[in-house]
Amino acid sequence: MTIYVQIGAGAGDRDPRANFRDGFTEFVKKKKIKDKIILVEANPLNIPKLKECWKKYSNTKIFNIAIIPDNIKKKKIKLFYSKDDKPHFQVTSISKKHVEKFYPPSSIKEVEIKTLKISRFLKEVAANSNIEYLALDVEGIDFEILFNLNLKNINIKNISIETLHINKLRKKKLARHLLKNGFVYKGKGFDVNGYDTLFSKSNNFFSQIKTRIKYRLLY
Repeated sequence: MTIYVQIGAGAGDRDPRANFRDGFTEFVKKKKIKDKIILVEANPLNIPKLKECWKKYSNTKIFNIAIIPDNIKKKKIKLFYSKDDKPHFQVTSISKKHVEKFYPPSSIKEVEIKTLKISRFLKEVAANSNIEYLALDVEGIDFEILFNLNLKNINIKNISIETLHINKLRKKKLARHLLKNGFVYKGKGFDVNGYDTLFSKSNNFFSQIKTRIKYRLLY
């Protein structure tokens, strides 16, 4: 069995401020994928619209939990969001500073959510399945989640991660981590605005060289 996983699903394609577009959602619906679709959204205020987005797709399962890096040990965690980010709270983060960066004069709200470590979650939902695509957009902790994940224990073919909020040094560290685990740079990921970067499992020598050149990685 093959599965597709989106962590940070927001409201899917139901947000008018995003012109009712979501890259992962468009990809799945356009391809008419019949495999299992796993959707994770931390902010409970987005869940009704996310369910509406996928109501015609019986192959989907939605989780209202906060996915955290493997090096964090908390069963519950506070999430922050701005009341001005309504009706769909896309900038929801465990980092209050991250939300304040986008909504500096706003009143910041918080909600406590159950957590699950990324490795445990992927193992539970994937079981013996292959993860064809993992789309990761978790507002401010994308680097921490992927950098601390042991990719050798999970069969993932493609990873689309939001790199908009990752600085150059961390992008380099992340690329090295992914390259060591057999992933190479492939270009733009799912985000319709071009904020995501796609890495794919490959042993192609030239793709490995291309990745090293792009991120200036020494051997």
